[in-house]
Amino acid sequence: MIKTLAKSVRGFKTATLLTLLFIMGEVFIEVLIPTTTADLINIVKAGAALDQVLKAGLVLIGMAMVSLCCGTLAGYTCANASAGFARNLRRDIFVRVQSFSFENIDKFSTASLVTRLTTDVGNVQMAFMMVIRTAIRAPLMFTFAIIMAYRMAGRLAMTFVIVVPVLVIGLLLIARHAMPAFRAVFRKYDRMNESIEENVRAMRVVKGFAREDYEKEKFATASHNICLDFTKAERLVALNNPLMQLCVYFNMVFVLLVGAQIVVSSGGTVIDVGQIQAMLTYGMQILMSLMMISMIYVMLTMSIESMKRICEVLNEESSLSNPPEPVTEVKDGSIDFDHVSFKYAKTAAKYALEDIDLHIPSGSTVGILGGTGVGKSSLVQLIPRLYDVTEGSVKVGGVDVRDYDMDALRGSVAVVLQKNELFSGTIKENLRWGNPQATDEELTEACRLAQADEFVRSFPDGYDSWIEQGGTNVSGGQKQRLCIARALLKKPKILILDDSTSAVDTKTDALIRAGFRSYIPETTKIIIAQRVASVEDADLILVMDNGRISAMGSHEELMQSSEIYREIYQQQTKGGAQDEE
Repeated sequence: MIKTLAKSVRGFKTATLLTLLFIMGEVFIEVLIPTTTADLINIVKAGAALDQVLKAGLVLIGMAMVSLCCGTLAGYTCANASAGFARNLRRDIFVRVQSFSFENIDKFSTASLVTRLTTDVGNVQMAFMMVIRTAIRAPLMFTFAIIMAYRMAGRLAMTFVIVVPVLVIGLLLIARHAMPAFRAVFRKYDRMNESIEENVRAMRVVKGFAREDYEKEKFATASHNICLDFTKAERLVALNNPLMQLCVYFNMVFVLLVGAQIVVSSGGTVIDVGQIQAMLTYGMQILMSLMMISMIYVMLTMSIESMKRICEVLNEESSLSNPPEPVTEVKDGSIDFDHVSFKYAKTAAKYALEDIDLHIPSGSTVGILGGTGVGKSSLVQLIPRLYDVTEGSVKVGGVDVRDYDMDALRGSVAVVLQKNELFSGTIKENLRWGNPQATDEELTEACRLAQADEFVRSFPDGYDSWIEQGGTNVSGGQKQRLCIARALLKKPKILILDDSTSAVDTKTDALIRAGFRSYIPETTKIIIAQRVASVEDADLILVMDNGRISAMGSHEELMQSSEIYREIYQQQTKGGAQDEE
């Protein structure tokens, strides 16, 4: 896990190493300051001349300035290293997610990925910062202060034999009981983020059903559960402070009482007032170091869960990959399904598709009809290799899709979904997703063929009009037409419309299909639809049922041979006419 995360330090190794060096310098100076202070107190007590006092004072000032510079530089380099590490880590997670296949994405919820990119990365960043700064400083300070205390005060340093075990055991017990609560929080963060995401994305549905109070209650419950866990953990961690104060005051009382007795009984020959003052300072340094170590332990233990969740994403290998010598050019848009069977998971009991044997010539138009859940979308997702077949093979341009470079294959296939996405930006920027080099004239032509030009020009800023995230400021039909125009600009070998004209009227639907015939006649067009009218003039119509091709043929042939097709047609035509009468 550490090895995986350490890869994201790249580019900031120098800042990390400099932080460690500056911290070591700061600690070394800090543990020398009490000794120098003790010497100054003793020479003042002994009646030293003013020049000796000034000389010792200047040494102290110089040491303090060096320590301050080291601490400042350590803070600067630590901030650069930790922020840079977090930036790299966030980018690595995002890049990894982009490489995932649909099968990989299915393992993680959207809300979970968002939590890993935000909260979890923030926790790991904080842990990294503490490791390269506090986790080095605290043990060094503890070790050096113990050595200097025994070197200077001898028997008086026995106070630490009592104080240190008490503090260590107490801090470990507190951390042990606080950790389960911290670990539970992250899973609850996912549930809370899911609640937020669902509510925001489905705001119209929530308001349409007047379920605001229900959503508020659901969010409040998720938020309250997180609050309870954090409250429990924070209450336990809060015990650190009184425990620390107890040990500090015990150390002060012990040093002052025992030290005063030694000074009086020995006449200042064993230890003197300066050593007592130094012991108080070293005691504070030692106890504060232990406190910092306990906080590091708490933070690292809490961050381990975040580290594991991040590494789950970083170590997830895409289920799809390019072959050793991939084919980089798609010859044409011909498609061949050779006895294809497919299921979404190897352990799934049921196949989503079974024994699909289908051959589509390049440039033809194919319509697909069928009820919900019969495998229509599953069928077309195999063409751009969003999933791999379980059995059989899918060929595009005469080549198995598994032999293609995936970017080359997907660059030749355009998919327009029923719920396709528009991104925040201008209409022009959204359209150029299909072709970044498209001219304004090509944008206009694609929109005209997709029946989008007229409504785009009706906007005050035309093609420079702003689209909100997800296209929330345009209607469903407008969004679909813009997505179709975006796909047309790609001029693909294969165009797949997955029920992507469901929100437009039949006249507009017919005009869009007419545009396909004139603009991309050599492109293979696959149209999944619920309306027979959308596929009636297709070269080939497939009727799917329960993961199989129930029937195929032209409209006239299916009217004679397919009961399912005939029933759909009659429901949408004769049934509709009777209802109107």
